[in-house]
Amino acid sequence: MHSSSPLPQVSWLSPRALGLSLALLSALAFGGSGTAAKPLIEAGLSPLHVVWLRVTGAAVVLLPLAYKHRDAFRRRPRLMIGFGLLAVAGVQACYFASISRIPVGVALLIEYLGPLLLLGYLKFVQRKPVSRAATLGAGVAVTGLACVVEVWHGLAFDALGVLFGLGAACCQVGYFLLADAGRQGDSPVDPMAISAYGLLVGAVALTAFTQPWTADWSVLGGDVVMNGRVLPAALAAGWMVLIATVLAYLTGVVSVQFLSPAVAAVVANLEAVVATVAAWFLLGERLGGWQLVGGALVLIGAFTAQTSRPAELAPETAVPPAEPSVAARQG
Repeated sequence: MHSSSPLPQVSWLSPRALGLSLALLSALAFGGSGTAAKPLIEAGLSPLHVVWLRVTGAAVVLLPLAYKHRDAFRRRPRLMIGFGLLAVAGVQACYFASISRIPVGVALLIEYLGPLLLLGYLKFVQRKPVSRAATLGAGVAVTGLACVVEVWHGLAFDALGVLFGLGAACCQVGYFLLADAGRQGDSPVDPMAISAYGLLVGAVALTAFTQPWTADWSVLGGDVVMNGRVLPAALAAGWMVLIATVLAYLTGVVSVQFLSPAVAAVVANLEAVVATVAAWFLLGERLGGWQLVGGALVLIGAFTAQTSRPAELAPETAVPPAEPSVAARQG
């Protein structure tokens, strides 16, 4: 019987500091996905096929981990399937459906309303206390995101596109709630198992949705161009799979266990800043004044949110001080 054991604490690092470090690392990893994906899209792969490659590649990499924690899937199958459908396939499918109808910047801003929706869910549905710092941080971060994506350029109302964007935001809420749910109840599971099986379920769902057999995968055997520099397509694909997906999901899911869903969600807003800065340096897409201001606001919002103590948010989300180890911990 292979059970899912909790991750050990790092003795020289507090649980909160460790959680914040993992959340930041996850945002950095997620933020580089667009920079790696864009050259592949320009080389001939559709955005949906790139998403399928990203998720399926990560699922294959984590197959040994899924096998090791196979007992976790037998014990909590609904959790694993829910995470795969919402936090993996749902976020990706809704986001790309949204950008097919409304500007990318608008879709990104709507998706990152997720932290505010999460705070509302915790406060009004689950009746859990939410700190002022987390609420203020979420509001400042979303304001900053509006500046980063310059939402006022090309704002076009399309009811279906907006609904898809809200769907992505709701799926993002599911990412943090389900990541936290893994440690709750009488049968907690290792967050590594949640990530592995979530990506596996997401890959299966996306296969039916994207029809990958229609893509020209010979592109991966050639070269792509990134801001005038030629590099192997396989290198861009490898970065997208290993760093922007495997590392991003593993560290993101674990960080929720040490922080809380609310705080981790606000810190995740840094992904948009990382994506913009990465595009500046690697793709030659320059930042404007409003984007620099927005990036500063997102940083301020994330810092404000993480200053709230876990106990202020909800006793259930705090790390038990008496435990010798902490159970480990989202597009």
